[in-house]
Amino acid sequence: MQTVITPIFPDISTREHTPSADRFDQSWRTSLSTLLGWGRAAGADFVEFFLERVNYINCLAEEDTITSISPRLSTGAGVRVFKGLSDCYVSTNDLSFHGLKTALEKGLSIMGLHLPRQSTIVPEINLEPLRDYAALKGKESWLANCSDMREMGEILLGGTAQINRQASHIQSRRATYFRDWQEVLVASSEGTFARDMRLTQTIACQLLCADGAYRTSIGKRQGNTGDPNFLRSWDAAAAAAELAESAGKMLYADYVESGNYPIIMANEFGGVIFHEACGHLLETTQVEQKTTPFLGKKGEKIAHENLTAWDEGLSANAFGTIDMDDEGMPVQRTLLIENGILKNFLADRTGSLRTGHPRTGSGRRQNYTFPAASRMRNTYIAAGDYTTEDLFASVDKGIYCKKMGGGSVGPTGEFNFGVDEAYLIENGKITKPLKGATLIGEAKEIMNKISMSSQDLSLAPGFCGSVSGSIYVTVGQPHIKVDSITVGGR
Repeated sequence: MQTVITPIFPDISTREHTPSADRFDQSWRTSLSTLLGWGRAAGADFVEFFLERVNYINCLAEEDTITSISPRLSTGAGVRVFKGLSDCYVSTNDLSFHGLKTALEKGLSIMGLHLPRQSTIVPEINLEPLRDYAALKGKESWLANCSDMREMGEILLGGTAQINRQASHIQSRRATYFRDWQEVLVASSEGTFARDMRLTQTIACQLLCADGAYRTSIGKRQGNTGDPNFLRSWDAAAAAAELAESAGKMLYADYVESGNYPIIMANEFGGVIFHEACGHLLETTQVEQKTTPFLGKKGEKIAHENLTAWDEGLSANAFGTIDMDDEGMPVQRTLLIENGILKNFLADRTGSLRTGHPRTGSGRRQNYTFPAASRMRNTYIAAGDYTTEDLFASVDKGIYCKKMGGGSVGPTGEFNFGVDEAYLIENGKITKPLKGATLIGEAKEIMNKISMSSQDLSLAPGFCGSVSGSIYVTVGQPHIKVDSITVGGR
């Protein structure tokens, strides 16, 4: 008896599929498994598709007027092709079968590969049953339940009105809100087939005050993932009161004197320094480039023994929380540093392939035009055993950095950060307000000087830019004491 083998690749020029145009669901299985099979038959070691739909809107209130409403809708996909340790990435906004096939063909050609001939037996890619976090966690109604444009405007104008009532010497006042809704689908030649929805929102206020030659600018941002009622529950009066109090103290503050000081750094956004000066250096993108001072230091002491730090995507409603990363890997909690000892790096697929560090569910990207890379999620210094009173009592003369501002970090961890709100500490007590402070240091040195952490861990939303674009992250820490740091001033 003669066995006849029928090719699984009968006509590449006319093969067509029609999955759902309104959502990423089970109907996409056939077309994606077919394309993944073709990629593997062409000689690729690994192929991945990332599909995305976005519904975004931004609303800005200045003084008592809505000055900008900016909506954006986008749909697209990216295909990544690996051969050995090399890879390439191609994106398209054409989600038809032909459009995805063209993107795949382009990616293969960059790697020196080509779609197989019609007579080639194509391996079947058995995708897992659709892992649908949107359906499992009740996310399907999120977008419909968010505030509409009229409500956005009313709430923001209520915020600027509250600032006007509570602050003095106002030169300008602003409130801005955005909502970013995203649906994603990941399918890979290893069998990954996973869908998720993300809802990220933030509201921010900015107050500029002036009195003659005196000026100060203070901002406040709050962020959330996964709560359609986030904007409705915003406490505009409390936010305005906080801004007004800070601005009132900082407007006439003395300038700080340059020098080396012990500092107490506040919780919440104070964690931006750990994020920038250390967190980025623990991403495998830095390990690949050999630009991190922590290269080869896993298992060694890189920080003070009182410092423990985490990166995770699990904290409820935090700005960097996700159910799966952009490579379809379920979220997890990653211990970065334990009692000063480096425990783990953050790795995506590429980083793991090229460095040997295990994947940590950290493959993230701004949108479908970027390949995923190892990125932070919710990154923070863990709560310690001290009270905030213990920290202040340990300082004879130093500086309390209550609100951090912007700054910059070099590729190997050198940093400088402005402080928007600072106070002098004398004999363990907060005394007069100070302005103009800039913190200057180097990651591998500052980590060993964070000698005390209080019990009041708190998180704050942020934005992080790197090789895979700008993403939503959380920074955080309890109040911490840095034994000595260079403070620039006048």
